[in-house]
Amino acid sequence: MRKVAIAGVGMTQFGKQLGRGLRSMSLEAVDIAMKSAGLEFGDVQRVYFGNAIAGTVLQQDMIKAQVVFRHHPLAGLPMYNVENACASGGSAFLMAVEAVASGCVDVALALGTEQMHHADRTRAFNALRGSTDIDDIGEVEPGTMSANSILMDYYAGVAQSYLDRYGATVEDFARIAVKNRMHAGHNPLAYLRTPQTIEDVLGARAIVSPLTLPMCSPVTDGSAAVVVCSLDKARSLGIPVIAVRACQNASGAGGHPVETAAQLAYEFAGVGAKDFDVLELHDAAAPAELMQYHEIGLCPEGEGSRLVRDGDTALGGRTPVNTSGGLLSRGHPLGATGCAQIAELVTQLRGEAGSRQVENARLAMAMNGGGWLDGSYALAIATILERL
Repeated sequence: MRKVAIAGVGMTQFGKQLGRGLRSMSLEAVDIAMKSAGLEFGDVQRVYFGNAIAGTVLQQDMIKAQVVFRHHPLAGLPMYNVENACASGGSAFLMAVEAVASGCVDVALALGTEQMHHADRTRAFNALRGSTDIDDIGEVEPGTMSANSILMDYYAGVAQSYLDRYGATVEDFARIAVKNRMHAGHNPLAYLRTPQTIEDVLGARAIVSPLTLPMCSPVTDGSAAVVVCSLDKARSLGIPVIAVRACQNASGAGGHPVETAAQLAYEFAGVGAKDFDVLELHDAAAPAELMQYHEIGLCPEGEGSRLVRDGDTALGGRTPVNTSGGLLSRGHPLGATGCAQIAELVTQLRGEAGSRQVENARLAMAMNGGGWLDGSYALAIATILERL
């Protein structure tokens, strides 16, 4: 297996971009990523396109990548459409990494794009029902007006269990939302950047108890792209070399895919949770980040509240988490999230993160979750990156 690196990343503004569409957002992100890499379109040999819900929201299914690149210089390349819930972008990246590592190609492009906003506001929420087992929850009845994501019902359940089991407080969930919003204030591409207080979060509209609106990731549009290449190729480009130390996927795994994916990645890379300088975790709801602290081994089980109370996971703390603003504030365009996490970590490792820069960042990990089964994500993808 060849060693793999990331040559470039690109990301659009995340937010509400009603009617913009997959093509416009995708090509913008790709242009930025290619410029970041210093490569030409002719250098790319494969495209992996992550998207979760365009089939329902935009009625564009089956050949999304081919449609996006229809009139583009990359149009004739082999293209693979990747659908894997909220980990669609992370899965596209994983496939690009494996293609380069295997020697099949020297340069592959991974991107994730999602258009969630639509004139019919129920489409995105109805599409999200497909992120779990429809046999369990039933199909959407004709004329049903979904107002919230069904995933927030699940997050609320595990959030309440966390409170009951570990003695954490709802204020701890609010602290996560406040921290990530503070980080987003330093990220010009983040969706929600206005600072908020614990009181603001606790006093906001209730979604599903104990979650309020700022504790839940917003409906978001956006795209992110990653140029993956061999390590030798990256070294020839005269750019900072960001190596992919590990990229591991776990599905289901008895309700513990985050723990399993993290352990597989640690074993492959020969590192542990305490070695990381910066992390991007899948905070689709505030309690998810808190739970992942112990699931990835950053603290003993149930002690995540201590980390956020002490500021350990904020900028300037021991291990900053979600410096991008996370899904809560950067935004969560489902299929784009996995690649957006990678884009943030590469930006940090290159020392290009501006006022949110983690000093001397060298080793980083992203955890991208997707779907929901048996009390946790249906899958999780752990990626470890290192600046050489």
